[in-house]
Amino acid sequence: MSRVTRSPGLKGVVAGLVLALAGGASAAEPDWRAYAEVLAAHVAPGERNGVKLNLVDYAGLQADPRFAAVVDQVQAWPLAQLATPQERLAFHINAYNILALQTVAAHWPLDSIKDVGSLFKPVWKRPAGRLGGRTVSLDDIEHGILRKLGEPRMHFAIVCASVSCPDLRAEPYSAARLDAQLDDQVQAFLANDGKGLRVDGDTVHVSKIFDWFGADFDTSGGAGAFIRKYHPLAEDIEIEADIDYDWSVNAR
Repeated sequence: MSRVTRSPGLKGVVAGLVLALAGGASAAEPDWRAYAEVLAAHVAPGERNGVKLNLVDYAGLQADPRFAAVVDQVQAWPLAQLATPQERLAFHINAYNILALQTVAAHWPLDSIKDVGSLFKPVWKRPAGRLGGRTVSLDDIEHGILRKLGEPRMHFAIVCASVSCPDLRAEPYSAARLDAQLDDQVQAFLANDGKGLRVDGDTVHVSKIFDWFGADFDTSGGAGAFIRKYHPLAEDIEIEADIDYDWSVNAR
């Protein structure tokens, strides 16, 4: 797996950060303070291809020793300590986003995260890092872990480094605040007419996320019912999951 380039002089800094962030042995969740600092330093609102979104400074991210420490932190975390569904969900959302950021930063510059992969082995199926002592891909985290937790709102929290993805949240997810954070993510995504939802006459156009993962919304009464919970719409209005998906990297 490609890793963020580190100069020899940063090794001590990275090692110290990892030890500091590991916290006590009884901690259920990691201490995400360094990740919060990284997000604050390298994520900011902007616009790309006519879509408003949070953009990432990948060159700055690649050079930041705090990010290298965060990647090491998430890969070393003992998953058995995640005791509740909320802890497991928050951790793996953060893990997905961190490893997606790492995937782009390690190959920077590029136009799309998809450029890391190939026709025969797309980026989603390539090794992205290690969790719980085993090598995982982004697909392993998304489909093998997160979707199995039965929370459809997670689709608006994981970010595959692309313009049409939900925005990368400028703070880590945590079990204690997860419900409010996920609701906020869904609302913000559906309020974005560049990629989430837009009305055109008698038709509402929404992201292809609702088509690709339609079955995941069945627990909410279907995609239409899920959308109406966060964005009031007339019952008889037609909803089409057909907004073009822009895979351009979410870079500034």
